[in-house]
Amino acid sequence: MAVRGRANPLALAILSCLHERPMHPYEVAQTLKSRAKNESIRLNFGSLYSVVEGLASRGMIEARETVREGKRPERTIYEITPLGRRELTDWLSELVSTPAKEYLQFEAALSLLPSLAPDDALALLRQRVVALEIRLRQSEATGALAQDQGLPRLFMLEGEYSDALTRAELEFVRALVTELENDKLAGLEEWRGWYVGDDEPRQWFPKEGSEDESSR
Repeated sequence: MAVRGRANPLALAILSCLHERPMHPYEVAQTLKSRAKNESIRLNFGSLYSVVEGLASRGMIEARETVREGKRPERTIYEITPLGRRELTDWLSELVSTPAKEYLQFEAALSLLPSLAPDDALALLRQRVVALEIRLRQSEATGALAQDQGLPRLFMLEGEYSDALTRAELEFVRALVTELENDKLAGLEEWRGWYVGDDEPRQWFPKEGSEDESSR
């Protein structure tokens, strides 16, 4: 069960950084970017400062000191509290051990695919295949470069996972394109029929109860 305040992975990333050592928010952001964590965790400075304030208000982190370097504005250095360390361990353990339903945008698009004409959907799916192929090649090249530079695999696991998801999606979309191209997708004939005339009603699924009523 999700715990209040655990909706934003950026909070978890901040706790992880402060688990290493005390930092000010700007240093946290730079650390995450230098490690390419912004590829897997949505990061922007505005939201980061808000999340830091939220963690502080909940007692997960606390201000340690305020410093000024030259003419730069004062910066507050934060450190993780014992409560924050427990939250980091509990939250990360939950994410690693327990699969959760994630509402993916492409999954939503597939569920509403009949809103597009079949030929349009096919063209767009072909575009997606190309985009996925490019994304996968770029990611694999980045991973190979990091490996050549001696980065341990431990710090590239999220990239491997992302590539595995991309490969699975690419395989699915390619197969779907092939089914559409070869008229093998069950329901394709009905789908095309919905777009024969602009004035015809488009009833995608039987109305609730229609099956029961017809069987009486």
